[in-house]
Amino acid sequence: MRIVVDDLSGPGIAAFLDGHVRQMREITPPESKHALDLDGLRRPEITFWSVLDGDAIVGCGALKRLDAGHGEIKSMRTAPERRRAGIGALLVGHIVEQARGLGLIRLSLETGSDDFFAPARRLYERFGFAYCEPFGDYRASPHNVFMTRTL
Repeated sequence: MRIVVDDLSGPGIAAFLDGHVRQMREITPPESKHALDLDGLRRPEITFWSVLDGDAIVGCGALKRLDAGHGEIKSMRTAPERRRAGIGALLVGHIVEQARGLGLIRLSLETGSDDFFAPARRLYERFGFAYCEPFGDYRASPHNVFMTRTL
């Protein structure tokens, strides 16, 4: 497997992210869904990576620079048929290292509070993320939780 910067121009990643957004809409009420679509991810402050196994996209994730010292993990997804295969851990580790390389001193994220998101929360906890108050423009709701760590 390899992790590559993705310019989000290919049909494969468009379909992969469309599946992500559709699934989040099924699980999370609209007011608590923060998954970005392709246009939302094509912003200069966001770096997006795809995880490839051969030519197949098996995961993705992004780093959004919030300010000079603070970044946010966005759009983490593992292909449903490849969950629990280490792809998420590979990608979180990569994003943490990239954030350090950019000189960020804090990395945060928002994820769901539903049982569906429990494996993701455990993954983030393993990487040193702790629960925190909402950051940036987020607002607390019963449907989401916030996590952060220093780098």
